[in-house]
Amino acid sequence: MKNLRLKSARAAKDLSQQQLADMVGVSRQTINAIEKGDYNPTIRLCLSICYALDKSLDELFWDENTEKLPDTM
Repeated sequence: MKNLRLKSARAAKDLSQQQLADMVGVSRQTINAIEKGDYNPTIRLCLSICYALDKSLDELFWDENTEKLPDTM
């Protein structure tokens, strides 16, 4: 599934894929693959991207279609 929220947040900061990649220490191809939904990043990379874009994990990576965990956990 494409990550349009990531692409939108990156564009809102007027960052290219290369600029974001440089900020978080990965290749431009990695950012492209994440945006296209072809790569599932590690939590560490997700957090780095969130920090760079001033967004939360929920804002960029949580899939609203995924069931939430029960509150009893």
